[in-house]
Amino acid sequence: MNYRHDFHAGNFADVLKHVILTRILTHLRLKPAPFRVIDTHAGSGIYDLSGKEAQRTSEWRGGVGRMAEPFSPASEAVLAAWREALAAICPDGRHYPGSPLFIRHGLREEDRAAFNESHPAAEAALRKALPRRDDRLAITALDAYTIWNAQVPPNERRGLVLVDPPFESRDEFERLARGVKMMARKWTGGSLAVWYPIKDRAAVDGFEKAAAESGFPDVLVAELHTDRFDAEGPLAACGMLVANPPYTLEADLATLLPELAGRLATGRTARYRLDWLAKN
Repeated sequence: MNYRHDFHAGNFADVLKHVILTRILTHLRLKPAPFRVIDTHAGSGIYDLSGKEAQRTSEWRGGVGRMAEPFSPASEAVLAAWREALAAICPDGRHYPGSPLFIRHGLREEDRAAFNESHPAAEAALRKALPRRDDRLAITALDAYTIWNAQVPPNERRGLVLVDPPFESRDEFERLARGVKMMARKWTGGSLAVWYPIKDRAAVDGFEKAAAESGFPDVLVAELHTDRFDAEGPLAACGMLVANPPYTLEADLATLLPELAGRLATGRTARYRLDWLAKN
């Protein structure tokens, strides 16, 4: 598949990804030592939900567009960081931020972030979306897997790598598996979050097996299915694999995912999955 984010911004997959991202950032801020976030496929930074791309699919209506009504108090506690960041970044409700703006919002003065985007138009848009004078941020336009390998481990020794490919290549899962193994070897204590579409269960299972055997001590996977997935149809299921997750993340997602699957369902087979692939 070709997951051009302009067409999918704010959809159910973004909600899952960014809720998990903001929970990880909240956890990283609990300790005083600085951290670094590396975003390998950063995208354009911000997306106009009234633009022609978003309007062509209207996927945001089935994602962020369904999130206004409150959930249970326990689930709202899990959503709080995402809601606060979204309101601060895009108060007009007409835009939806990409991961870089969520990440920047979650940084303290002593923290750093590195954003990589190899597509020239998206990289130019990203530079416009971020402040020019913020010494905490760095932007590159290189191959995502090369930058992942080159930038871990960071000097801070604490932090997160976010990997969110467009899945334009047939060997994307294989490249992801090699990247997970590389990071487990070079930065076993770092956190990793990988987003992926679910179109081919065998490909996902192969990736999960490689991640489970990578050397990371703890690997958690969360899936959200809004309906039965179909290799040829629109995206209806996705996953997030998190290595070295915050100790609270499993409980957070166990609380939220049942309600989220119900709220964002588009068919009768909507469901969620929460499993440990490896547990120390």
